[in-house]
Amino acid sequence: MQMRGRVLVIAGSDSGGGAGIQADTKTITALGGYAMTAVTALTAQDTLGVHAVHAVPVDFIRHQIRLAFGDIGVDVVKTGMLSDVATIEAIAAELEAHRPSVPLVLDPVMTAKGGASLLAQQAVALLKQRLIPLAAVLTPNIPEAEALTGLAIATEADMERAAWVLLSLGVPAVLVKGGHLDGPDVIDFLITQTATHRYSARRISGRHTHGTGCTLASAIAAGLAQAMSLPDAVQRARAYVRLAIENAPGFGRGHGPLNHAVTVDGAAVAALVECAPALHQQT
Repeated sequence: MQMRGRVLVIAGSDSGGGAGIQADTKTITALGGYAMTAVTALTAQDTLGVHAVHAVPVDFIRHQIRLAFGDIGVDVVKTGMLSDVATIEAIAAELEAHRPSVPLVLDPVMTAKGGASLLAQQAVALLKQRLIPLAAVLTPNIPEAEALTGLAIATEADMERAAWVLLSLGVPAVLVKGGHLDGPDVIDFLITQTATHRYSARRISGRHTHGTGCTLASAIAAGLAQAMSLPDAVQRARAYVRLAIENAPGFGRGHGPLNHAVTVDGAAVAALVECAPALHQQT
């Protein structure tokens, strides 16, 4: 496979390998991209939860970012676990110099799959103020969208409403992920100022879904780094995540990891799109 697209991932490490930097690098590699990392925190975790977090010094985070841009070069940045105010300030300062030529995929990671908090409460306001306006696309799940907007989200209409609130923060595109809502299908909305894309696929039952958010955002970043349009990058990313869940290895006693080694082709993307292709232009 020819390697195309350089993605710098700024996120925390998952010692269990299912989420965080580990999931990011595996995803980008599986999709034919080149992954670099700036590690923001080390976690001791397994499929049962996060047991300890060790923050990386801010100056060292900035050093990692500068080296990636200065040598290999970066086509897209993807952020994940940022943990605290100082980390967000440092990352924003580094990325401002490269805006808008290097798109940012911002996954606003706030909690781990097992419920452990990964973002200090006081950092949420700074995330909205400093990083969201730098992003090309924001990818919150339902709890994250609720925390960022202050809205309760229980329906598809609520998801769209929240996306518009998030757009008002200065980000040009928002992907609100609906996996936390009840129902037989998982609905996601990709919303910009000019269009709304509604994605739907049959829900896969099971506990092996650790790292789905990290994986989806990194797959989108890989697509953008490979010059795909945002809707096409989202379609491929959703197909990849679905295949990775369906082929999960079954490891662990809790929320198990995906199979990041799966390959996704045009037929897999088309099959997912056919589940519920829905696109309407805003008027």
